[in-house]
Amino acid sequence: MTATEMDITKELIRDLLREQHPDLADRPVRLGARGWDNQVWRLGDDLAVRLPWATQSADALLRKEHAWLPLLAPHLPLPVPVPQRLGEPSERFPRPWLVTTWVPGDPADRAPATRAAEAAVTLAAFLTALHRPAPDEAPAGRDRGGPLADTAEPFAQWLASAAELGLIRDPDAVRAVWEDAAAAPEWAGPRLWLHGDLHPANILTTNGTFCGVIDFGDLFAGDPACDLAAAWILLPDGAIDRFRDAYRPSPDAATLRRARGWAVLRALAGIHIGDAGVHGRPGGKPTWGPPAHAALQRLTASVHQRSNIPAGG
Repeated sequence: MTATEMDITKELIRDLLREQHPDLADRPVRLGARGWDNQVWRLGDDLAVRLPWATQSADALLRKEHAWLPLLAPHLPLPVPVPQRLGEPSERFPRPWLVTTWVPGDPADRAPATRAAEAAVTLAAFLTALHRPAPDEAPAGRDRGGPLADTAEPFAQWLASAAELGLIRDPDAVRAVWEDAAAAPEWAGPRLWLHGDLHPANILTTNGTFCGVIDFGDLFAGDPACDLAAAWILLPDGAIDRFRDAYRPSPDAATLRRARGWAVLRALAGIHIGDAGVHGRPGGKPTWGPPAHAALQRLTASVHQRSNIPAGG
């Protein structure tokens, strides 16, 4: 039996803790969330247990977080799930698992940011702090570390599928944004630390603004445009300029163009995942659809207003 075929239960988690971290085994355990790669279970008030349950790639991602995130977390202005213990594969559960700090808040796909100016400044401050030069041994991105033009095939497939299903109104405008981004000069600076997966389910909110960032499994070093795409995905309307002004160093026009392209890709993925959730298909998450549609509308607004695509949106 593989881990993906097993039922992850409170009893299983308690048994794993007794085997490898007995000092934590008597803490209360309750389900926190079922994510794309991992299940997250609360462990008392301040800790959580993350166990891979879906994709096989989650094993390596957990080990990557355990190796690197404790080094980055002290420099970040928002709480993140800092690994505290590593659980090794065993007969009881044949995959690695983590004990991390618990980050309170509501996922932004369920509780989006509403205080535009404060959210823009908070997101910019977090990314400014994270985007520092990474060492040579820092991990590379799985599918986001190279030139945006390398995503031409999946982009075309996602766009065609979304148009065929009637999920988007103006595929030509979407294509125009992506093509402009793919034609922008490539990143020529140092490889910077990146979260790599800043979609609405991976950032937490409270009182209308951001209060935490979770799931660093895609942590890698590369072009900051990949993370800057989050401004179009996460922020309310009218906040992009405030974000751009608050982020340091101020991103140049080419970086913003590339960021818009990565945002288009993330929005298309979110639209498909949201549609799958609405129709009950495997892997679908209905709460991903609305923020993805809103992001795509923001990204294509300039195409409808004038023929050229402004870098800042």
